[in-house]
Amino acid sequence: MLRNFNRPITVLLLTAALVPLAGCATNRDTRAARDAQYVARDVNTLYNAAKDRLDKRQYKLAAALFDEVERQHPYSIWARRAQLMSAFSYYADKDHQKSIESARRFLSIHPGNKDAPYAYYLIALNHYEQIEDVTRDQSITKQALDALNELARRYPTTQYAADARLKIDLVNDHLAGKEMEIGRFYQNRKQWLASIVRFRVVVDEYQSTTHTPEALMRLTESYLALGMPEEAKKAAAVLGNNYANTKWYNHAYELIQRHGPAA
Repeated sequence: MLRNFNRPITVLLLTAALVPLAGCATNRDTRAARDAQYVARDVNTLYNAAKDRLDKRQYKLAAALFDEVERQHPYSIWARRAQLMSAFSYYADKDHQKSIESARRFLSIHPGNKDAPYAYYLIALNHYEQIEDVTRDQSITKQALDALNELARRYPTTQYAADARLKIDLVNDHLAGKEMEIGRFYQNRKQWLASIVRFRVVVDEYQSTTHTPEALMRLTESYLALGMPEEAKKAAAVLGNNYANTKWYNHAYELIQRHGPAA
């Protein structure tokens, strides 16, 4: 699973959102189970109860209470904030699907709100943190990439977009790694045409990733195995022009030497 996201950025949004409302504080001795029950309460008491549970890292209960703020007081100015806080609480509880749903509901009701970039950021983070290793299906990885790209496109000057761009590079590297794994699988079975297709995807679509030098070397191998020395020389030449100081170029160069004049 990919990590490396900037937790302080996540917390930064909460600075304003967690300002407690005026009025009586939640009874600290109230049991968690009682807090979760549906009881009609004024917005001050209910919001502060949710904040209290969030402060105590009781994320599931905090999310339920923020949902109650919205349900019991849908026209309150705090309902909008509670929606976003619910999304964050579910995210903190690693309930990614509910967090995404809450954030999307916020965006559907308040698309032009000043906190919309953070809602998009939460959606992207929830997808990002579900990315599996390259041996698994990568559909969630592509969803994460789509969400990160949408955030960067819609709000390019925000701090969230800056973090998204860093994650986009990591996700692309991850997707390239999956293509490499499949390409090597085909190579090991001498299915050269299938391996070439996968390695070309890395070179053409993920050329800025760390996998490109190996992909070019593997293309050299596969083309030579298919009896296509000119194509092999082209791949080796690109490798030499861009990654001459790597072990991948050294190996490709030796292969070309064995099969004829150097590229």
